[in-house]
Amino acid sequence: MPATQKPMRYGHTEGHTDVCFDDSGSFIVTCGSDGDVRIWEDLDDDDPKSINVGEKAFSCALKNGKLVTAVSNNTVQVYTFPEGVPDGILTRFTTNANHVVFNGDGTKIAAGSSDFLVKVVDVMDNSQQQTFRGHDAPVLSLSFDPKDIFLASSSCDGTVRVWNISDQACAISWPVLQKCNDVVNAKSLCRLAWQPGTGKLLAVPVEKSVKLYRRETWSNPFDLSDSSISQTLSIVTWSPCGQYLAAGTINGLIVVWNVETKDCMERVKHEKGYAICGLAWHPTCGRICYTDVEGNLGILENVCDLRGKVSTHKVSSRVEKDYNDLFDGDDTSSGGDFLNDNAVEIPPFSKGVMNDDDDDDDDLMLTADRLRRRSHVLGDDENSVDAPMLKTDLHKEEGEDDQAGSIHNLPLTKSQRLFYDGPMPTPRQKPFQSGSTPLHLSHRFMVWNSIGIIRCYNDDQDSAIDVEFHDTSIHHATHLSNTFNYTMGTLSHEAILLACESTDELASKLHCLHFSSWDSSKEWIVDMPQNEDIEAICLGQGWAAAATTALLLRLFTIGGVQKEVFSLPGPVVSMAGHGEQLCIVYHRGTGFDGDQCLGVQLLELGQKKNQVLHGDPLPLTRKSYLTWLGFSAEGTPCYVDSEGCVRMLNRGLGNTWTPVCNIREHCKGKSDHYWVVGIHENPQQLRCIPCKGSRFPPTLPRPAVAILSFKLPYCQTTTEKGQMEEQFWHSVLFHNYLDYLAKNGYDYEENIKNQAVKEQQELLMKMLALSCKLEREFRCVELASLMTPNAVNLAIKYASRSRKLILAQKLSDLAAEKAAELAEAQTEEEKEEDFRMKLNAGHTTTEWSQPRARNQVEEDTEDREETVPEEKPEPHNHGSNLLQNANSPDVPALKSGAVFSSSQGRVNPFKVLVNSKEPTVSMSSTRSTNILDNMNKSSRKSTPLIRPANNEKSPVIKPLVPKPKSKQTSAASYFQKRTSQADQSEEVKENPKNSSSETPAMCLQNSENQRPKTGFQMWLEENRSHILCDNPDFSDEADIIKEGMIRFRVLSAEERKAWTNKAKGEIASDGAEAKKRKHEMCEAENQEEATKENMDLSKKQKSSALSTNQKLSAFAFKQE
Repeated sequence: MPATQKPMRYGHTEGHTDVCFDDSGSFIVTCGSDGDVRIWEDLDDDDPKSINVGEKAFSCALKNGKLVTAVSNNTVQVYTFPEGVPDGILTRFTTNANHVVFNGDGTKIAAGSSDFLVKVVDVMDNSQQQTFRGHDAPVLSLSFDPKDIFLASSSCDGTVRVWNISDQACAISWPVLQKCNDVVNAKSLCRLAWQPGTGKLLAVPVEKSVKLYRRETWSNPFDLSDSSISQTLSIVTWSPCGQYLAAGTINGLIVVWNVETKDCMERVKHEKGYAICGLAWHPTCGRICYTDVEGNLGILENVCDLRGKVSTHKVSSRVEKDYNDLFDGDDTSSGGDFLNDNAVEIPPFSKGVMNDDDDDDDDLMLTADRLRRRSHVLGDDENSVDAPMLKTDLHKEEGEDDQAGSIHNLPLTKSQRLFYDGPMPTPRQKPFQSGSTPLHLSHRFMVWNSIGIIRCYNDDQDSAIDVEFHDTSIHHATHLSNTFNYTMGTLSHEAILLACESTDELASKLHCLHFSSWDSSKEWIVDMPQNEDIEAICLGQGWAAAATTALLLRLFTIGGVQKEVFSLPGPVVSMAGHGEQLCIVYHRGTGFDGDQCLGVQLLELGQKKNQVLHGDPLPLTRKSYLTWLGFSAEGTPCYVDSEGCVRMLNRGLGNTWTPVCNIREHCKGKSDHYWVVGIHENPQQLRCIPCKGSRFPPTLPRPAVAILSFKLPYCQTTTEKGQMEEQFWHSVLFHNYLDYLAKNGYDYEENIKNQAVKEQQELLMKMLALSCKLEREFRCVELASLMTPNAVNLAIKYASRSRKLILAQKLSDLAAEKAAELAEAQTEEEKEEDFRMKLNAGHTTTEWSQPRARNQVEEDTEDREETVPEEKPEPHNHGSNLLQNANSPDVPALKSGAVFSSSQGRVNPFKVLVNSKEPTVSMSSTRSTNILDNMNKSSRKSTPLIRPANNEKSPVIKPLVPKPKSKQTSAASYFQKRTSQADQSEEVKENPKNSSSETPAMCLQNSENQRPKTGFQMWLEENRSHILCDNPDFSDEADIIKEGMIRFRVLSAEERKAWTNKAKGEIASDGAEAKKRKHEMCEAENQEEATKENMDLSKKQKSSALSTNQKLSAFAFKQE
């Protein structure tokens, strides 16, 4: 099995780094150019203990609880391990000490310096020193003979020397290295090493090979090399058994040889090819730690399968023990404990192979007998094994595996087949508070959020809590004593909430400091029931929540009143609150293969309590866990997983989760992380604290907050199209909160919404223009479907100018569909209003339907005057929207009616028309409420029987004196028109040609009133008849305009300029002529209305005034 290389992590700042193990192999100790010594429990330890020993640390060694370091202040210092307490200075040099090593029993250290000296010092009595002189350049490295007779050293003078420790004489010297003047200029560190145990061989890295010198004879029997080595070897280390030798090169290659066979066993390349400067072999297993010149730390597992054999036995033994529990009756024999770990001691790999064949046979027969008896219980299946076959297989495996010397684990490979071999369950993530650091730290953050910071100090001298607010106007900083050992805390604009777990004497407590309270009692404490501990807490606006081990969520008011209590579907992981929203993440099941199985609930705790998310699965990156849960400052739920993926709730897409940032993309190293403290949507900011080589920051010094940008994971964002797509949906997602605020009655700045819409429409127009250039017209229509009506009109103009006539036609159809949908939506709203009005008018028992006296009529009409105008702006606005949407020439008949009504202004509601269908087609239902507007405005100056003309300056028509009958007729016609949109659409279908022919004329008339004519418009008016004569099949205004544009472009530049100048010359006279035409039209229509009303009045006598007024009152209240 090849060695497993774990990803490297940050250990120290850039520069030379050294590494070693403690005696048991439980800790990894590193030192670097930052002057720190760090003690790691494992490579994944995000909180190593750090000891500052000086400005720079060049080397470290550890033995018998003594940590020795070579420091840049020219001293060799000693510290206690693992406490890190300084224990004195062993020796001094005139310059830096480059390397320090222990002897075999840890009683002496050897140190080499750049002042050419080597010293051997007694650890317990530093006065006992020996100095070795003879090198002519700085000393590079040292190595003690395991028998404490010799000391080997290498130097920049190019020599490797072996010293006799007793007389301090040089036994031998080999000039095998390249000479240099200083350690920093040395091509190789030449970290040599003696073979453990006997010290038979001395390994020296020279160029691209390792030279091995035999003890006392100092001959060079052989060298170790490999074709994969392309750069100079710099460092070597032996396995504890002395059978294997590992070496590292200056380009990051690690090679392992079997010294006896001279075979290369492992070849591992550094991730980035940095030079290896530290190499240490685990004292008991096949694990190698290494460091590079950039300060990174790495580990190789299962080197040469040394650890693999031992671990296999342990796993098999554990499985076998579980299996034995099924057969209690069969395990009463004397061999029942044979396979237990406690009964059999596994011989280490360094002891060689067992040679007692008789004992082996006895063990094998015993094991075979046990397995055979189990096969009778299980029945004859594929896992059943009889004794002869088993023994043959075991002897065969023994021959193949004679290096390990552990025979007891061999028969267990058969029994493992009886067990589950599928995906393994993932341990459940423990509950945590977002924005907090681990509990085991003596100084930690209880919370860091957008409101403030809560720090907890828990050491031997003091246990306290400090609260700091980002905005001191909310509250001043507070210092609290932590007598109850609070472990959880959170912070809001109103209160501080703390919680602790239960102890043998005290119950779990919830402690709230309501600093925004207006009374003098600002604290309250609630004890949880017995055997119920708080696991997570959060605060909202006016409420607090606590989740407990009893799978309950308890709600409290901010003043301490207990509110609802409800059960959670699973153990809580984390909670967050914001305003009226409460977000809960819990375990909804068991995850497998490293994945967590989490669910999320989102509740609204306002006046109308609502559950938005009903325990939906919480998406996480593969093999990750939840690290942060909260809300943005604007109230959108967000969370972060351990792989750095930030996700936000997309309310505009059915409450789905959208990834908005990958923090790992901003990290420089694999061991670097960002610790999230807050998210803002306006401005768009992800607030984090950068953590070098850790997942969380220290409390001191105060960490600095960095701001990261959001980026949605869209494809091909390097292209212009991909960038604009990401920007558009980015803008849509990060402005969904405005709709949520508006829906729930919160205040927000309207200009932010308008600016966002403007930005989105600009992006859509740019994407449409890009698609036009790429001849992607179908894509253009898809983009236009996301636009507002005004933007669609601009798109139509762009398509026309780009001579994309088919595209312009499709966009015109799309604009018509949007207008029809808008009108239909408005009609549905009006239908609902009409239905409610009729229901109110149909109740005869109400006071509205009772006869009223004559003197109440004027009061009633004034009351209507106050209520009806409130309904007026909404249909008027929709009418104006339809008018804006009608800029496109391709408008359907339904839309033409709306445009016709809008362009003509107010319509006289009292006019009796010969054909009642014509106004039904021409008048839009959205403008029908103007009947009430006209009646109200004329009622203030009228008597119950006689009304003068309305004095309001209407742009089109002034209503005449109304007659009771004409009013009733108009009201009846009004209700008839509003009852069914389907009737209106059927009448439109009956006269499609008339509608389509009226529409262009009305559009042109409307455009005349809005803006001055262009030269093309004037040319088109004069040449319209010629175009229609040449193309009699043209029935649509769009076709006429297209043909006109083609002919207008054919004209010479002088002719087009002449038409343009002509248009500019007539601008000044347009206003007066328009007013004159309107005045003539008003007079003609008024005269016609007066004639018709007089004729109707002569045909039928007027009813009583009281009856008329009663009907008017009933009509008015029906409209309400």
